[in-house]
Amino acid sequence: MAFTPHGNGGYRPKPTPGPRPQNRDQRTNNNNNGKDQHRINEQIRGVKEVRLVGDNVEMGVYSIQDAMRIAEEQELDLVEISPTAVPPVCKVLDYQKYCYQLKKKAKEAKANAAKVVVKEIRFGPQTDDHDYEFKLRHAKEFLQEGSKVKSYVFFKGRSILFKEQGEVLLARFAKDLEEVGKPDSYPPVLEGKRMILMFSPKAGAGKKAAKPEGAAEEGK
Repeated sequence: MAFTPHGNGGYRPKPTPGPRPQNRDQRTNNNNNGKDQHRINEQIRGVKEVRLVGDNVEMGVYSIQDAMRIAEEQELDLVEISPTAVPPVCKVLDYQKYCYQLKKKAKEAKANAAKVVVKEIRFGPQTDDHDYEFKLRHAKEFLQEGSKVKSYVFFKGRSILFKEQGEVLLARFAKDLEEVGKPDSYPPVLEGKRMILMFSPKAGAGKKAAKPEGAAEEGK
């Protein structure tokens, strides 16, 4: 560490220079929190040519120097979006805006995933028809509302010896729900004393709006 003369004849440490201003690539990397980084601009090394795609360029294969020049002329970034392709695929875009859009989409996807509701339908291995139909109606309503359904047969005590009855019951349940839901996987999974079959809503299986009273029937 260097020392400079002090007024009283002593010495004091020379101030350490502060951090140098960040360049554009460093600022962009910090904004993306170091996750799933793309190589951009001068970071794209070790390649002689790249394939440019996008709406704001004439798509094709360019030398890395020409691709950089095109990005600079538009005051945008050259972003490597597919490094394993031959040659690597790049886009000319505003990288900070691109990162913001990616984060926004990820946040929306996470919010939508958090909204998924799972409803449980429990059966016994010897559920009677009346109880079965009651639970079937509820399962249909749940699926039409957009909820997932976790159906399972609970085997109490020695009833686990009759697990084939559970398989038959859940197969019947899957068939009766096929218009509004589909199993996430099949056959059912046995976890401890429960045989489980998960259902997700089918696209377009939501509840249909009721016809207004007094509405004329088609053809009349």
